Amino acid sequence: MTRNSTRALAWLLMGAAMLAASLATTAVRADDEDSQRVISVTVTAEPDIALISTGVASEARTAREALDANSAAMRRLIEGLKAAGIEPRDIQTTSLNVEPVYEQRRDNRSPAITGYRVHNQVRITARDIDKLGEVLDQAVTLGANQIGGIQFEVSKAETLKDEARRTAIANARRRAELFAAAAGVKLGRVLRIEEGVQHHGPPVPYARTMAAEAVPIEKGTQTLEAVVSVTWELD
Repeated sequence: MTRNSTRALAWLLMGAAMLAASLATTAVRADDEDSQRVISVTVTAEPDIALISTGVASEARTAREALDANSAAMRRLIEGLKAAGIEPRDIQTTSLNVEPVYEQRRDNRSPAITGYRVHNQVRITARDIDKLGEVLDQAVTLGANQIGGIQFEVSKAETLKDEARRTAIANARRRAELFAAAAGVKLGRVLRIEEGVQHHGPPVPYARTMAAEAVPIEKGTQTLEAVVSVTWELD
């Protein structure tokens, strides 16, 4: 069969080159529904960065008094976190709100303002994730009375996704060469490579907590996904 006599396009869809963040184990399997087209590559590991939303809410009779009290509390919190080892670049203010506090009155009268409330929130980047419970304990001890949430991330996410991409392409070529040989043809040049949507999957529970005397935290694992579709020319 010559290039001039026959030329066809072969589509090979590579599904989910999945990455869950630690290089502990690697598994390659074919999807049960369509083992001719879909391959999953899984690598597992753990998040190594935590983003903590925390802050102080203060109330007083006037807005000025509430703001002054809140500012003093936030200064103690921020300076204490720095003294505990959190770098200045890892503490970022995310919101500052001043709002009235109302009292509901009887007889269908309009609510009356009885004071003011100030919310000041910061985001802390904890790079020593094994001490995350201690950081939370320290924040509360320093005066934080609000914790809005904790988000776990993988610092080398792009590097890990690149590994998934390379593995997906390598498996795509291996499978395409197998199909081409079975059909009695050869792979030609690559005509197109497309990458699907990548996303962070939900944390998977991981049976590990911080030190017993600190706030118990389970960091789980994070999933990254790469999906590629490769088109070859057949000779």
